[in-house]
Amino acid sequence: MASECQGKSSWPELLGAKGEDAEATIERENPDVDAVIVLEGSVVTADFLCTRVRVWVDTDGIVTRVPVIG
Repeated sequence: MASECQGKSSWPELLGAKGEDAEATIERENPDVDAVIVLEGSVVTADFLCTRVRVWVDTDGIVTRVPVIG
């Protein structure tokens, strides 16, 4: 589904980065999305949105999954 969305859709280079830095990078590289920091283990909705990127972080605030549109 990400192919239907505008702009960059995946940020593998941010794996292991600080969540806040990843959030800023994502929003700078694709202004059509809102990056949202989410703590690993949190419950989230299963809906797909071209305007959202979840930035999954551990308790130290480090990105634990490749951020992708959805």
